[in-house]
Amino acid sequence: MSWTKSDYPNSFKNLPTKVRNKAIEIANALLDEGYEEGRVIAIATEQARKNKEGQKDKKQYHVKTHENGWQLIKEDGKQAILVEDTKEILLEEAKQYANKKEGILVVHRQDGSVEKRLYEA
Repeated sequence: MSWTKSDYPNSFKNLPTKVRNKAIEIANALLDEGYEEGRVIAIATEQARKNKEGQKDKKQYHVKTHENGWQLIKEDGKQAILVEDTKEILLEEAKQYANKKEGILVVHRQDGSVEKRLYEA
């Protein structure tokens, strides 16, 4: 059974389009090699996320502290895209924004150090 861009496992549905398409491509290749479907999904998802092709051009969006709470700002940006009182509230909106823009979300701690990078938020 091969998957297509319109017919794929449910676990692929929340992946950004480029990552999902790469996962489908990898999964189909693994199925052709005789891998078990359950393993194929996990392997394809991980490999697609690690895939560096297309990552170079992705914009980075940073969740950082702001005088009014927390902000989402584009890398090298001068103005906040979003500002919220708490990091938790901002993260929900920031994930959606970064996914929509097919960008990378970089989450910082209160002290400014990087907490994590989300390639598909």
